[in-house]
Amino acid sequence: MDSFWNINNENRFSSLEGEVKADVCVIGAGLTGLTTAYYLSKEGKKVIVIDKDVICSCTSGGNTGKITSQHGLIYKYLKDLNGKEFAQKYYEANELAIKNIEKIIIKENIDCDYETKNAYVYTESKNEVQNIKNEVEVTKKLKIDSEFVEKIDLPINIFGAIQFKNQAQFNPVKYANGIVKALLANGVVIYEKSKVLDVVQDDNDNYIISTLNGNINSKYVVLATRYPIITFPGYYFLKMYQSTSYAVIADPHTELYTDGYYINSETPQFSFRTVKYGDKNLLLAVGYDYRTGSEILGNPFNYLEAKIKRMYPNAEVIKCWTAEDCISLDKIPYIGDFSNVMENVYVATGYNKWGITSSNIAANIITDKIMCRENEYEDIFKSSRLEIIKNKDEVLNMLKESVDGIVVKRIKGKATPTCTHLGCKLSWNPLEETWDCPCHGSRYTKRGFVLESPAVSNLEDTE
Repeated sequence: MDSFWNINNENRFSSLEGEVKADVCVIGAGLTGLTTAYYLSKEGKKVIVIDKDVICSCTSGGNTGKITSQHGLIYKYLKDLNGKEFAQKYYEANELAIKNIEKIIIKENIDCDYETKNAYVYTESKNEVQNIKNEVEVTKKLKIDSEFVEKIDLPINIFGAIQFKNQAQFNPVKYANGIVKALLANGVVIYEKSKVLDVVQDDNDNYIISTLNGNINSKYVVLATRYPIITFPGYYFLKMYQSTSYAVIADPHTELYTDGYYINSETPQFSFRTVKYGDKNLLLAVGYDYRTGSEILGNPFNYLEAKIKRMYPNAEVIKCWTAEDCISLDKIPYIGDFSNVMENVYVATGYNKWGITSSNIAANIITDKIMCRENEYEDIFKSSRLEIIKNKDEVLNMLKESVDGIVVKRIKGKATPTCTHLGCKLSWNPLEETWDCPCHGSRYTKRGFVLESPAVSNLEDTE
């Protein structure tokens, strides 16, 4: 299901054929990959961007387009986890990303419906109010421009909310297309419909990135595929899982204006923002997240529509889609070296559904590493960090699921399809008619073609 942003986003670039060379090969043409290519091309690097589908066809094209440093009730958690200085630097990194994105939009003259907005985390539960007040207290100590409010511009009865001022929103695909225009002007080569099958090191310590019809020879490799397509030695399948969100665009059939965008603090979680469409504002609602591959109860699209109609009784749904993202066990992205034993390979993943600012942070950290410069925020997002051990129970659960998944189960005399990533049993998603992996989030069409990474190989015998 294409997103609202992706309605007119079509294949524009050829597939890779033959042998080509680059200084840097960026695998994945979402916001992380494109922004990394943008910064590196400004440094004079010869960059190739390659994608299995088309630009922004997956997570980047399906996100909410919120440009914010407010990632839910995150700052008290970060302070309690790693201290005040850590929380402060996380905030500063994301605020810098907001400014960087605005700079790119201005410099490259990108028309992407950019708007300054306030960001809110609200609650409809009296029991959650203290958690929000605790977050306000911490953010004040971090000198964040925030405050506790008791009303928002949506027709929802709330018990309170935390407001972050001077945040922003945009159309992520229009923004990406603006970056693409700049990339072409900077000499970057882009290949679409070119699925990477393997990345191996040659005798000259360069990397060969292979596809079905061609290869790229490159000194540096950037894995910007949301979930890394290389399994070992990174072991990211023990560090995170994938979650699917449902999204609905609706016409409220009434004048709709808000000073911000919104997400609630309780479960189930809902996210709301306005979307420009001609001379009117539509409502984007996202929610009912579930771990990819787990059982879906009912129809989340219907639940979202019902939620919207309680707010705007005459609302009409005009577009629905889903989007996946990686959830790290400590709620912090993994950005930097893919592994200590694979020099010059970099990764950016585990964005926890806050990928707009995270993508810019990642692009800057990886660019600095390739250019042999220090980045003051690198240690906050260090991909080789060992703090994961603090969440031992979840790590053991993920390991158990991976091991259990390799055991093939028979149904009516026929083997249940197994994921080509690590052999986990797939589950059938009747709503979207896909095969989904409950271990690491790979997804396949009904006929067995790969839709979502980390899998790169198609299934066999799914009919």
